[in-house]
Amino acid sequence: MLSPSVARTLIDRLRQQGGHDRGREAGRLVAALTEREHDVALAVGRGLSNAEIAAELHLSVTTVKGYVTTLFEKLQVTNRTQIAIRVHDASLG
Repeated sequence: MLSPSVARTLIDRLRQQGGHDRGREAGRLVAALTEREHDVALAVGRGLSNAEIAAELHLSVTTVKGYVTTLFEKLQVTNRTQIAIRVHDASLG
C-alpha cells in the first residue's frame, strides 16, 4: 500500500501525462457506479484501508472487500492505486 503522499505524487504525474481523454474515460466509468460503490471508491482514493472504510461507512470488512473487487472490474483496474487514479482523473478526489 502506498502512503497518501506518494500516491498523490504518482497521481499528479500520471495526470500530467494523460490529460483530458483519461479524465473523460474515468468520468464515464465512475458514473456507472452505484452510490455505495462510489462511496467506497472515494474512500480508497483517500488512501483508507478496508478496515477504515468499513468503520467510516458502517460496513463489515468483508463487505468492503467485495466492493473493492467490484470496483476493480467496473473501473477496469487491477489494484487500489489504480482505483485512486480513476477517482482523481474523474475529478472526484
